[in-house]
Amino acid sequence: MTREGPHIPKGLTDRKGIGLIADPLYHYILMTDRIPGERTERDVIDSPPLQRLRRIFQLQSARWVFPSAEHTRFQHSLGTMYVAGVFAEQLYPSLYELFSSELPSFPYIEALLRIAGLLHDIGHGPFCHFFDEQYLVKFQTNHEEIGQHLIREKISPILKGLRRSISGPFKTSEVLDPEQVAFLIKRPEGKIKRSHPKWLILLQHLFRGIFTVDNIDYVLRDAYMTGVAIGPMDWRRLLYYTSFKRKGLVLDQRGMDALAMFLNARLYLYSNVYYHRTTRSIDLQLQEIFRETMEILCPYHPVKEMDQYLQLTDWSLMEKVREWKTSLSQRERHLAEKWDEILSRKLRWRCVFEEKLSLREMEPGRPLFLSPQEVQHRIKRHLPKMLKGIDFQVDMAHHDPRPLNPWHETEKGTLLIDDPGTHRVSREPLRRLFEYIPAKVAICRVYALDHRYTLSLNQAARQALSSEGDRRPDETNL
Repeated sequence: MTREGPHIPKGLTDRKGIGLIADPLYHYILMTDRIPGERTERDVIDSPPLQRLRRIFQLQSARWVFPSAEHTRFQHSLGTMYVAGVFAEQLYPSLYELFSSELPSFPYIEALLRIAGLLHDIGHGPFCHFFDEQYLVKFQTNHEEIGQHLIREKISPILKGLRRSISGPFKTSEVLDPEQVAFLIKRPEGKIKRSHPKWLILLQHLFRGIFTVDNIDYVLRDAYMTGVAIGPMDWRRLLYYTSFKRKGLVLDQRGMDALAMFLNARLYLYSNVYYHRTTRSIDLQLQEIFRETMEILCPYHPVKEMDQYLQLTDWSLMEKVREWKTSLSQRERHLAEKWDEILSRKLRWRCVFEEKLSLREMEPGRPLFLSPQEVQHRIKRHLPKMLKGIDFQVDMAHHDPRPLNPWHETEKGTLLIDDPGTHRVSREPLRRLFEYIPAKVAICRVYALDHRYTLSLNQAARQALSSEGDRRPDETNL
């Protein structure tokens, strides 16, 4: 089979038009750079909307728990661009076999995936997913939809001026389509207004699924920057055993062990970084003031006031709330005091109870996943009468609505598996794979203002979780 475009990036032999970005994970990331008469990937990287991501931290509140985790969405975006380009190299042959007559050249596909990887987080606001959950929901939007608008309104002229990828020039008739980039970072809900080619719909599997170019980079990067040892993770083996079939993105059965390694590493990060008890404590404290703060700083719909929204970052938020200490507004002064507690790491909530379960410890249909409000109500029922008025909070980490949450993927997800012996492609339920992964990600915690009532809250929490047949009698805390 012949393949459109060269196999080896020209930058390896001809450095003209190729720049290098040093990276701690991939050593060097190539980019197209300074080509007369053309726009390049450097122009996209240097654009104000993307440079803004330097001022948005990758790990929202977890960076106050892991001192070295000061990396940003900008670094993660560059890493995702790199991983997307590597997948383009691997997957183009199988895509060509399916769509040879209508498929664009390899340099076009490579550039499309790399740019989508670079821009996939461009719409994030301060505190990233926390901003989506606590505030953007008010406007019935999220960072992905905002990112699509940014691509169309701010980045589009640059993208249309791209004429090559790191592997070489596009065909003469090819112009990078910003709408295709926007489609890859978020598939429209409901009926798709525009008719997209089937090959593009297949490519979106790289941005939506159990392993993606996005989560491969953030697992590697977050583990490296936090200093958390996630164990072995062979994402390149996962890469080599991936291909496209008519049904979608397919993993060769020989890559299943690599997938299990990746999932275990990813889930380990959830239970030990994203769901760390102190991280969640900070989130509880943030919830008390975040929405009210955003009502002052972002009283507009981000999509309707894009220029204003682009000024909103972690940096601008933290500087603004510090200024409120001397504000004439009592509301702003109150918020400034609350923010000062968080920024100074004076945490209010102490973890007094914790129950963890691995995915394989969960029986199908068990109603463990109660809402925090329901668990809190049950705990109050079991507390002694004199303690029913004490202040405490319940956190159900597995209820985290982030699209990154791996548990939600097991509820309805399947994976296409190719049997190399029979060449049959079948759908493998993800739950079956998760049964062999020991990471504990279902976590119920109870937080109080101090440890005076730890024993009573522990007893009430155990009774609350075991009531109405929710848990087996032999299960104990931790």
